[in-house]
Amino acid sequence: MRPLVFNTVMICRFVSCTERRRREAIAAATCLTEALVDHLNVGVAQAYVNQRKLDHEVKTLQVQASQFSKQTAQWISMVEGFNQALKEIGDVENWARSIEMDMRTIATALEYVHKGQLQSASS
Repeated sequence: MRPLVFNTVMICRFVSCTERRRREAIAAATCLTEALVDHLNVGVAQAYVNQRKLDHEVKTLQVQASQFSKQTAQWISMVEGFNQALKEIGDVENWARSIEMDMRTIATALEYVHKGQLQSASS
């Protein structure tokens, strides 16, 4: 019967040792899992921070693009106004030339008439 008791003690020790190793394996697996999750969480957290920065930059860029668009529209309006003013100046210049030519024609005609009257009065 002794061998049976010895086997029972050995089995108990074996079961105890196996149970201890199983607990150690579970603890090691838990530590590994936590380490992996922590590592992944760091990457996810960094990605989240980067995404927030990108969102902020996109909003800033949209505001700046809108402001630039408005400023560009104002510049275009100013240039169109300047072009219109130049056209009007050109029109005024042409009008002045036309008036000047008409005045010269009238002056020449009046001179001619005046000379004709002077000559007829002298005769």
